[in-house]
Amino acid sequence: MKQIFPGIFKEGRQLYTINLVPGKKVYGEKLVKKDCEYREWEPNRSKLAAAIVNGLKELSIKEKTKVLYLGASTGTTCSHVSDIIGHDGVIYAVEFSERVFHPLINLAKERKNIVPILADARKPEAYSFVEYCDVVFVDIADPQETEIAIRNAEEFLDCGYIMIAIKSQSIDVTKKPDKIYKEEAKKLEEAGFTVLQTINLEPHEEKHAFILARK
Repeated sequence: MKQIFPGIFKEGRQLYTINLVPGKKVYGEKLVKKDCEYREWEPNRSKLAAAIVNGLKELSIKEKTKVLYLGASTGTTCSHVSDIIGHDGVIYAVEFSERVFHPLINLAKERKNIVPILADARKPEAYSFVEYCDVVFVDIADPQETEIAIRNAEEFLDCGYIMIAIKSQSIDVTKKPDKIYKEEAKKLEEAGFTVLQTINLEPHEEKHAFILARK
């Protein structure tokens, strides 16, 4: 295994994280035992993994990182972030849908560094108890996704990074995806963020991009 970022490994074309809960799978991924147990991280199932495979140059998530994760869903990507940050990190995992929140609760029972929060990311006052974080990660299908990300970053990010998985079809189906990605990056810049990289996530995620910015 070759380490490409802290806590993230590659062998051939496959990505891996070290399993925080040995012997346990989260979404049917492969477990590989070598010097320790690794979990295969599939880019077709995770936009963060897709961004890494497609050339992400800087990853602000590492051991002990505190992450506010908006749009945690059932916890597929959350589980790998959980591996990376380890027992001394924390993920405040915000999810709006009660249907997918239950699997997230079950995941948090095994992974104590995940704090599941049933709330609307458009209303950060609903989880105002969350501490300042190092990273705000946003993956929600909403036309105002970037504005929601900025609002949360202003509330919970002292100085750190913002990561947004942009689904162009959720923002405007009439515009070309590349134009939307540029417009969303410009919104971040106008709000005082430095956009470090915009990555197209095809072929892993159709009409998606990943924006990394710093506050």
